[in-house]
Amino acid sequence: MGIDELRRLVGKLSLEQKVRLLTGATPWRLPAEPAIGLRSIVMSDGPVGVRGEHWDERDTSLVLPSPTALAATWSPPLVERLGRLLAAEAGRKGVDVLLAPTLNLHRSPVAGRHFECYSEDPWLTAWTGAAYVRGVQAGGVAATAKHYVANDSETERMTLDARMSGRALRELYLVPFEAAVHAGVRVVMSAYNGVNGVPMSESPLLSAPLKDEWGFAGPVVSDWGAVRRTVESARAAQDLVMPGPRGAWGDALVAAVRTGAVAESAVDDKVLRLLRLAAEVGALGSPAAAPATGSTASTVDGGGLLREAVAASAVLVRNTGVLPLDPASLRRVAVLGWNAGTARIQGGGSAGVYPVAPVSPLDGIRAALAGAADVVHAVGAYPADLPTPLDPATARDPRSGEPGVLVRVLDAEGTELHAERRLSGRIIEPAHASGARTVEIQALLRPGVSGEWRLTVGGWGPVSLTADGRQLVDEDIAVDTEDPATVHLSPSYRSGMLALTEGEDVHLVARRELVAGTGVATLLAADPPRRRAVEELETAVELAASADVAVVVVGTTDEIESEGFDRTTLALPGGQDELVRAVAGANPNTVVIVNSGGPVLLPWRDEVPAVLLSWFPGEQAGHGLADVLFGAAEPGGRLPTTWPAATADVPVLDTRPAGGVLEYAEGLDIGYRAWLASGAEPAYWFGHGLGYTTWSYEDISVSELDGHACSVRIRLRNTGSRPGREVVQVYLSRPSGPGGYPTRWLAGFAAVTAPAGDVVDAVVDVPVRLVQRWSAQGWTLEPGTITVHAGRSAAELPLTATIAV
Repeated sequence: MGIDELRRLVGKLSLEQKVRLLTGATPWRLPAEPAIGLRSIVMSDGPVGVRGEHWDERDTSLVLPSPTALAATWSPPLVERLGRLLAAEAGRKGVDVLLAPTLNLHRSPVAGRHFECYSEDPWLTAWTGAAYVRGVQAGGVAATAKHYVANDSETERMTLDARMSGRALRELYLVPFEAAVHAGVRVVMSAYNGVNGVPMSESPLLSAPLKDEWGFAGPVVSDWGAVRRTVESARAAQDLVMPGPRGAWGDALVAAVRTGAVAESAVDDKVLRLLRLAAEVGALGSPAAAPATGSTASTVDGGGLLREAVAASAVLVRNTGVLPLDPASLRRVAVLGWNAGTARIQGGGSAGVYPVAPVSPLDGIRAALAGAADVVHAVGAYPADLPTPLDPATARDPRSGEPGVLVRVLDAEGTELHAERRLSGRIIEPAHASGARTVEIQALLRPGVSGEWRLTVGGWGPVSLTADGRQLVDEDIAVDTEDPATVHLSPSYRSGMLALTEGEDVHLVARRELVAGTGVATLLAADPPRRRAVEELETAVELAASADVAVVVVGTTDEIESEGFDRTTLALPGGQDELVRAVAGANPNTVVIVNSGGPVLLPWRDEVPAVLLSWFPGEQAGHGLADVLFGAAEPGGRLPTTWPAATADVPVLDTRPAGGVLEYAEGLDIGYRAWLASGAEPAYWFGHGLGYTTWSYEDISVSELDGHACSVRIRLRNTGSRPGREVVQVYLSRPSGPGGYPTRWLAGFAAVTAPAGDVVDAVVDVPVRLVQRWSAQGWTLEPGTITVHAGRSAAELPLTATIAV
């Protein structure tokens, strides 16, 4: 549909009709307008899966590895394939707009949403994000570049003002968004925070460079609840307000136009951008029939691709020769750690989805060694203390007797308005019912062991919990946060202890009253008695000593790495460091898998023969990791962010605003750039990662290339005994000069494969932008000599050449 036709449709609408289209009709839908053939546009959170419009554990989704893992693949083609898989999932669920990718940077390793962003490097983020956009949009679904811009940490994220130089803004934080626009992204999401004194929903950055300079033609949607002022945001290039149906525009915006405070032409441009999006996703005119929705299980065949992605993103940071393991030589394998049996496949927060059939590392290893070796497991340590929601394996609906829980919605008199069986004791969205005042969860819990159980109710406001009529909790929990992710997804909880007998059912009833502004999420959880920590550790050590090899899976939890807050420590929680050291002391063949979304400290890293980083690997975690452990696949990942050896060495750490202001005083030096400038040595450098073969870098040459700064050719040889893949990285450096430059910066990369003994050439074409700097005059190229470095990480660069500009 052409621009003239879209303008004609805008002209058919009254001011009230136009303004109505600019605020959501529901939390996830934009309004329809039959007068111009516009149906409702459906949005859904991403980026690791497509949840759809509702939080309902019965509506499952395929779960990709975390964005940090995708960047660790250093493979835009693989990321593009995964984007196409998400588009198919979106089509299955009737979703038009996927609210992903997240293009903010890893400025500090303590940032709570680190796992949802790609990298500390702007260009690796840009290339990965652009591939994600291309893949999603190839399937007819709109991608959303978020959070524009500098939403790089969680502390005071709703209000903080990120202060930075124009050069840092242009050369770092805007780079991935510009790449997304050039890749054709159809939606951009403005961030909660401000930049240089102006909230992003009111920022001139929405006009320039986003629309005026880069030519972005789609709408800018707000982050949920980010638009707070009517006139200021409407005068800016903010186009859509979410969620609906309430918001800062509506009647207030109509009045502002009537009084001349906001030009009607500005409203027209916002509607035009919305209609362009609608036309692109088939929501305007007479589109093809919408895909069927409501399926309770994923019908998209993505298991093989997701398994491939786990192996491709796994980063082997240390290996003294124990990996890959030979299944034929194994008779007994000890798989140890909390995360081994309950893998953390995704990060916490608004991007969460319900997986189809998650595979833990324990399950994956057992499947790989079925019939060949005995696989034993012990927890070894307790990293998490969050309550465990009831599930069909532990509870039954007392009304039907079927596995699950009974969820009832009651009015003020206690009359049942709605009741249904659900599959989890964590109910984020109970059924909506007019007049609802209370959410109740009932269950028959059959204890698997005797002892003191911890029984828990969660929710804001008045909550209560009874067990066989005995009152365990009766309290009014005050809301202690303004962060919407915490209010609506992770309410506070209260627990009571009760002695239960194995096999004897107990009837649990949890209730929370619904109070305005506190969400509706309700929790009923039960945790069995735990053995003492020393006993768990002793059991793990005994199993390790009896095994041919010990695999220890350590990691973070929702308590320390999630949306809504930044981390207070980089240390692993709950005695996991002690577990690794004890197991390594009992078995010299110890492999450690690190299951975290971002960097953690590994004080024992030189005391074990192998360390494998899995990130949050998605639902095929266990199978993909088993492929790597037993050599069916090579670990393909390279670090997209630097991992520190000690917190004190991290050059950019603090994310706490002072007086509401977060100073980006480090300028261009974040990530490996800052490490190089500081002179400190991290545990593992950006770009580092081992395969199952070895490589020698033999030659480098640089030539001119039209439209590029240069073309770099690197010759390398596979010096190992098996075929493999290498990610050849090119960095640039130059004398500081009057403008100042980072010590070194990534300029491109290429992945190559070769059989054992073969020579292969990698070619990296360096864009002109990578040799330019931003100044008051715009993008400029300073004459002089640039050194080209090539190698396998930001610190291991054996080849150099020079170019004159």
